[in-house]
Amino acid sequence: MRACLPAQPRRALLVRCAPGAPLTPAHIDEVAALLGRPPQCAFDVAVAHDDGRPAVIANAPLLDDGRPMPTRYWLVDVDLRRRVSQLEGDGGVRAAEAAVAPEALAAAHDRYASERDALVPQGHSGPRPTGGIGGTARGVKCLHAHLAYRLAGGDDPVGDWVLAQLGDIGVSSAAEGAATVSAPTQSVSVAGSDGR
Repeated sequence: MRACLPAQPRRALLVRCAPGAPLTPAHIDEVAALLGRPPQCAFDVAVAHDDGRPAVIANAPLLDDGRPMPTRYWLVDVDLRRRVSQLEGDGGVRAAEAAVAPEALAAAHDRYASERDALVPQGHSGPRPTGGIGGTARGVKCLHAHLAYRLAGGDDPVGDWVLAQLGDIGVSSAAEGAATVSAPTQSVSVAGSDGR
């Protein structure tokens, strides 16, 4: 007799990482695989799964060639990227803009830009990153960037909106330093004692 166990949600822990934590060659290789290309700037793993897999990276404000990198936080987790892409495809950008007070969104853009811009090396005379979350000065451009910023601990009402839409992602307080994500496990077939 064969029994199929239904997929049960499993709680996977996402941990906010200490800024500047050392990167391993495995981190760099995994981020390159997740991006589909080598990283083009220095980065830290800002949020990782409890097994160490990167979920959000924090980019340096300048690319390796000196060009500006406006996107500080980048969502690299495959499942979350897929789910946020679906949300965007269903009109999520417009819905988020309609749901969030413009003043609150502008303040989030300002906080994000201030954090990123503080990391530009003193004396840098070339172009500097501009804009706020996702490189835009106002409004909502990319829900992935908003979720990445929120998971990394940023105060972002659009990131909060995305979390609410996805439904099964809970973020703990910054003091606790972790976020939890519910992900379904695979269905498992268990053979009976007769081997069938």
